[in-house]
Amino acid sequence: MSRKQLYPFGAVVGQEEAKEALLLSLINPRVQGVLLSGAKGTAKSSLVRSLVTLDDSLKIVEVPLNTTEDRLVGGIDLEKMLQRGEKVLQPGILAQAHGHVLYIDEINLLPPFLVKKILDAAATGVNRVEREGISLCHQSRFVLVGTMNPEEGELSPQLLDRFGLYVEVKGIKDEELRKEIVKRRLVFEENPAGFLALWQEEGAELARKLKSARRILPEVKTGEEILGLAAELAQAAGSKGHRGSWSWWSVPELWLLGTEERR
Repeated sequence: MSRKQLYPFGAVVGQEEAKEALLLSLINPRVQGVLLSGAKGTAKSSLVRSLVTLDDSLKIVEVPLNTTEDRLVGGIDLEKMLQRGEKVLQPGILAQAHGHVLYIDEINLLPPFLVKKILDAAATGVNRVEREGISLCHQSRFVLVGTMNPEEGELSPQLLDRFGLYVEVKGIKDEELRKEIVKRRLVFEENPAGFLALWQEEGAELARKLKSARRILPEVKTGEEILGLAAELAQAAGSKGHRGSWSWWSVPELWLLGTEERR
């Protein structure tokens, strides 16, 4: 589906926590990634893929579950090697994701050693390639987003700890909201252009707020009150280590999506 036919971000009913986490990761990638966990059919993938409708320069680079280490981190370009008689690196997915969103659907089903390589690159902003006589590194700064259905297997605690934000995405139980979900989806499938036009203004406003939030992010100062709140939230969430406090430090920045009068 092309960018112009993606379901609008704002048209997704409910799932406010997931929306906030994704927007926060676009404002400040230093939150170290977002993991959305929930049952099938709760709009996890729709929300992630619709992020590109808020930023024309953004791409969603997906990691297939059947990817190989060479495809992920980069490997030898056999064609160029035969032509030139020398080893040439063929950039991998981590190179393509630089400056964009790296998305892993069903991340819990991806081999753990590949997940670790992705998380290492996300944490350092660098992809290190040690392959068949080639040793080099290149920048790989991206917004990491993973989705998973816990019924199909859990992510190991060691890897789970590396995500800055974790959101449990639940199915909506309110009958009226469930009806609204179906109605919107039917309208979208019958007339995508017309449906997108209905949400164009809201999408443009959210995109404007997102751009403004990024611009004024450097002006955000971390006071004692915010540091205390970060520690409090991490403890309330049951965080055993200290990484959670760093992640929660960024949560108050959500005010950046509000009125600019708060500057």
